[in-house]
Amino acid sequence: MSSIDSRRSRVYAVEDQVAHALERSAAGSRTVDFFGSTLTLPTERLFADIPSVQRWVTAVLELGPVSRRWPDTPSCAVRARRGTTRAHYQAPDEIAVPVTSRWALRELVLCHELAHHLAWHDPTVPADVAAHGAEFADAFVELVEVVIGPEVALLLRAGLYEADVR
Repeated sequence: MSSIDSRRSRVYAVEDQVAHALERSAAGSRTVDFFGSTLTLPTERLFADIPSVQRWVTAVLELGPVSRRWPDTPSCAVRARRGTTRAHYQAPDEIAVPVTSRWALRELVLCHELAHHLAWHDPTVPADVAAHGAEFADAFVELVEVVIGPEVALLLRAGLYEADVR
């Protein structure tokens, strides 16, 4: 397995752990123990269809912290994707989401895909960086912090650090 594939699989593994924590939170167990501290997790938004995802993506790109950090980022289209196994970002400006699989119609997955868009269009990021490298991870954590909440960003940041995705 190449280092790029290894990094991608580590990012997905960390994302899965955070997703499970959010799912437990939605099911009623809103707190998690994090190295001896108790974190209360916010509720993650779930989406019903592509138009609701598109509205969310557009709104997130217009949020002050996002538009200030990535000021010249163009809009990003959202489309339905055939298959159920994964969502993906298609450069330069498209997110494809499987609508027949509910797991993808959630904020954490969309923050992941939108982080690809932000890193792709960031003029400070060299064009040849890894898709799941440090620049992507930085954008992913920052989006999660702004959109879902700092508690979830802390879980994500710690998981990525532990998985050696820096």
